[in-house]
Amino acid sequence: MIRAFRGELLSVARDPRGDAGAVRHEADGLLVVEDGIVVARGAYSDLAERFAGMAVEALPGLIVPGFVDSHVHYPQMDRIASHGEQLLDWLDRHIFPAEKAFADRAHADAVAEAFLGELLRNGTTSALVFPTVHAQSVDALFEAALARRMRIVSGKVLMDLGPEGLADTAETARGESEALIARWRGRGRLGYAVTPRFALTSSDAQLAVAGALVAEHPDVLMHTHLAENVRECEAVTDRFSCDYLDAYDRFGLVTARSVFAHGVHLTDRSCVRLEESGAGVAVCPSSNLFLGSGFFDFGQADRHGFRTGLGTDVGAGTSFSMLHTAGLAYQAALARGDRLDPFRALYLATAGSAALLHIGDRVGALEVGQEADFVVLDDAATPLLARRTAEASLAERLFALQILGDDRAIRRTYILGDCAWERGA
Repeated sequence: MIRAFRGELLSVARDPRGDAGAVRHEADGLLVVEDGIVVARGAYSDLAERFAGMAVEALPGLIVPGFVDSHVHYPQMDRIASHGEQLLDWLDRHIFPAEKAFADRAHADAVAEAFLGELLRNGTTSALVFPTVHAQSVDALFEAALARRMRIVSGKVLMDLGPEGLADTAETARGESEALIARWRGRGRLGYAVTPRFALTSSDAQLAVAGALVAEHPDVLMHTHLAENVRECEAVTDRFSCDYLDAYDRFGLVTARSVFAHGVHLTDRSCVRLEESGAGVAVCPSSNLFLGSGFFDFGQADRHGFRTGLGTDVGAGTSFSMLHTAGLAYQAALARGDRLDPFRALYLATAGSAALLHIGDRVGALEVGQEADFVVLDDAATPLLARRTAEASLAERLFALQILGDDRAIRRTYILGDCAWERGA
């Protein structure tokens, strides 16, 4: 099936710093999709004759690639906006009790359905997702994502030093992970990630199992947390007597397929190792502010040149909106004296996060040959947005959407060229 869409197209396929050609914009563009894949894109005037006679759907608004959330927790969505604690106490008080409920498959199914609905409502079409220690929490998420044809990467959480009701073992970590990989590999648009929660919740034996799984399955990612909170970092140093990243590295968990969430308190040594290994960091400004963890150092990351993307980190993050997250990333960068350009923020929320998740050849830029996941943004979604964007330049409109926008600015979300969510429908 071939479909054509006409409207204003914007994407940023590469980091735009020093590369003006990375920003691609067609004020009056045509996007042609066949069987879910982009087969043509360009100015309408250039393509109209080639596709004469084809029905064209006009889309009012700014069309951008579907957002890619590089770090989010689906079991935590019902504990979003939980008051009063920094990371370690917040986990004990709010999160671990909530995650124990995922021993019930029906509960996992219900939350997975609601979670994916929130992603689509906020324009997010791909995500790297933490489930819980329960294998069925992965099954529930993958089944719901498969039905929606979404590109979701996830994997059973490993935490044999977790609290009662959430602790597995090194042996069950391997067995259940292997079974999940076998069950879901190659199905739909799904991907697997070996997922130790963080260094303090796994024994050395289990971290070694995680490293072995990564080595034995070259198509999987490794997804965990790194250097989020000062107290957490101190506890890791006390246990492992080394730099936080080194604690993972000794178990083979620092590779080009490793995605580390946060990285707020990275040493230069860690930054050098991230760059040389090809690993990267999912920056989560909303949760870093909410839990009082600090501000990611974009300047440090840029000096060392390691890969970065953006994540909402719900439920410590306070919004599913990648627009809102991009706006907070600007503020976090400015707090350390760095200016995050709105086009670079869009890159981090789309193609940058896609590259971090090793799906950049498939999504993130709306280029020919990529999957047609895209979002229609409404820069007049609220009276204030409408006033701010009237007669504004493209950069000003995009920046206003990132600072003032949220789920209200999402007019439609498309998956593989089909409308998966529409405001008001």
